[in-house]
Amino acid sequence: MKTSESKAGKAPVIEQVAALAMRLGQRHLADYGATRSRHDFTQRQLMSCLILRAYLKTTYRGVLEMLAVSPPLRAQLGLSEKLPHYTTLQKFSARSQVLAIAQKLVAEIGQAAAAQAPAQPAAMDATGLALTTASDYFQTRQGGRVRKWVKISTVVLCGSLLPLGLVVELGAVNDKVHARDLLAQAQAVAQPPRLYADAGYDSEPLHVHCRERWGVESVINPVQRRADGQRGGRWRSLMSPEYLQESGYGQRWAVESFFSGLKRTTGGALQARSPHQLVAEATFRVLAYVLRR
Repeated sequence: MKTSESKAGKAPVIEQVAALAMRLGQRHLADYGATRSRHDFTQRQLMSCLILRAYLKTTYRGVLEMLAVSPPLRAQLGLSEKLPHYTTLQKFSARSQVLAIAQKLVAEIGQAAAAQAPAQPAAMDATGLALTTASDYFQTRQGGRVRKWVKISTVVLCGSLLPLGLVVELGAVNDKVHARDLLAQAQAVAQPPRLYADAGYDSEPLHVHCRERWGVESVINPVQRRADGQRGGRWRSLMSPEYLQESGYGQRWAVESFFSGLKRTTGGALQARSPHQLVAEATFRVLAYVLRR
């Protein structure tokens, strides 16, 4: 956990994460989810607590213990001595609209990053967060099956390493399944000069969407499907090794760097067990990492 000040006069990183979470949440969350609720805590206070939980890689009780002994952190969240019960956080994380709220926050952050440096290319990819700390190799050697995992797909700006779109889903699905939603989110936020993607996204319709609807040059490593070595499609046929090199395909590493930083910062294994909470926990981890940056 980073609690030291990054520069003289600045608050500790964890307090900065809390302050950013509260500020962004104010624009996208109503104060209370129900008119007849007790109104003890606002929705953005609860969401900020869950983002801090992801940042600290702790439990619901763990983040409340941290808040109990840290008056400056409580002050950033607008909390007094009274703190929410751990079950309150647990129930809030199970709400179905968590991902939709996170996508709005990601869009706002991405739009600001793109406005500061409009010439940044973007890169699209996906990764998975496991449901256990045991490796896939260990599980198979013990005679078990590899458990399900939560898939995170995103488009990040190659310069700032900040996302333009986010899709989180339980289970392993083909990369192209998330691509349409990702491109729609990114298109509403910015127009980078190029979009890089690996062979998992190789598809003529994706090229058409990027180049003819979004106005972005798509650079996607093609999959060899034909015995004669030819690539079908107007845009896929352009994706030769020479074209990829000239287009700076090596910049696709940016999205891999984003995922590497995400897992180093918030961990690669999830703690939740129910489907909704698994998706929510993965979503909060992405938000925590993005706000930390």
